Amino acid sequence: MSEKKGMFDWYFKTNLLTRIMVGLVAGCIVGILLGFGNPATSMAFVDHTKIFGDIFIRLLKMIVVPVIFFSLIGGAASIAPSRLGRVGVKIIAFYMATSAASVAVGLFFANLLQPGSGMNIIGAEAVKGKVAEAPSLSTIFLNIIPTNPAESLAKGDVLPIIFFAMLFGLAISFSKESEDATVAKGAQSLFELVNAAAETMYKIVRGIMQYAPIGVFFLIAMVFAQQGAKALGPLLYVTVTVYLAFIALTIIGYGGLLAVYRLGVVKFFKGANEALITAFVTRSSNGTLPVTMRVSEEKLGVPRTISSFTLPLGATINMNGTAIYLGVCAMFIGYATGHPLSLEQQMIVVTTSTLAAIGTAGVPGAGAIMLLMVLESVGMKVEAGSAVAAAYAMILGIDALLDMGRTCLNVGGDMVCTAIVAKTEGELDLSKWEDSPTPLIPVGERAY
Repeated sequence: MSEKKGMFDWYFKTNLLTRIMVGLVAGCIVGILLGFGNPATSMAFVDHTKIFGDIFIRLLKMIVVPVIFFSLIGGAASIAPSRLGRVGVKIIAFYMATSAASVAVGLFFANLLQPGSGMNIIGAEAVKGKVAEAPSLSTIFLNIIPTNPAESLAKGDVLPIIFFAMLFGLAISFSKESEDATVAKGAQSLFELVNAAAETMYKIVRGIMQYAPIGVFFLIAMVFAQQGAKALGPLLYVTVTVYLAFIALTIIGYGGLLAVYRLGVVKFFKGANEALITAFVTRSSNGTLPVTMRVSEEKLGVPRTISSFTLPLGATINMNGTAIYLGVCAMFIGYATGHPLSLEQQMIVVTTSTLAAIGTAGVPGAGAIMLLMVLESVGMKVEAGSAVAAAYAMILGIDALLDMGRTCLNVGGDMVCTAIVAKTEGELDLSKWEDSPTPLIPVGERAY
């Protein structure tokens, strides 16, 4: 007896990436055709179909705060206090430094190439005042500390939410190690509850993304109906800008760090290539983690005593590629809406992107949700019908292509930092890094 198929079975069983790309291309074609037609017809299409794009924007905004809150608490709570010593301080310092450097690299290329410049998407006037209202850098740092966490959650003030969630998570971590059995048991239960809540949020995100092809179609169609074929160039331009920043960070950033610590750059990429390719294809740091851990041990000589802590942590908080993506895309949206970001706003982007990268879940497409948070921090509200929403939709249409590169860079950063920390601890098997096979010489205490 054949299995009964639902009316939309063909839709849900088709690869999501394929559907989003079809929605993007179809939206471009429909929008361009409308743009070359009667202006009245074009405007009628925009007026009558705007709701379908607005639904998608509202669904995304709905999930931002819960994803940030539960993901960060779970990530911070997963750090065992016993590991928050020398290795913990080193790896977290490397992850924070490389994330901040990454977004700076992204902003450098965005300022140099200015993706989106000259587009002036229709509707920019609606957000002009909001962009001007972005607070000063000193105010941003002060406001990171919430006076009322519940109020911050209700208002969606993302920086205070991040700060409180990280403190909450660390407190759970320490409570799990309490000598009081009741406290430890309660903290463990809370930890499991938070992780379950985070996984539930990811399920909702995956559900929302099922609507993405439809939302992208209507949002992109509206952009091209108003802008015409000239919007195609900026999409290609922003993709090139992002990948140039990826390449620069890989060669100069990762290569430079490896060289400073006298680890072979070529040896690293030859050893890490399996994990990097897996990350590029799967677009998931978490999904690639088993491969990353095996390759780090077998090909790069990192002992499990180091990698079992640093790599899962990196998959949670070290998102160098995502940091670049957030910086470049924020600049693109600023240029595209006719409001290039000031130097002060760019510094806010550096701060927020670094923190957002820490809170980005290691699952496909999570960076697109965190981009909403970065835009909010500089006063660019993604509101239904606004120019910012239209520009954001353009980025979302090519997000899968950008996601492949940024995930590969994320995993590469985890492995570079882990190898360096292992070497500084005297636990790296240096025979894996030599040009010719040599007898295995123990370096420090290793566990396999």
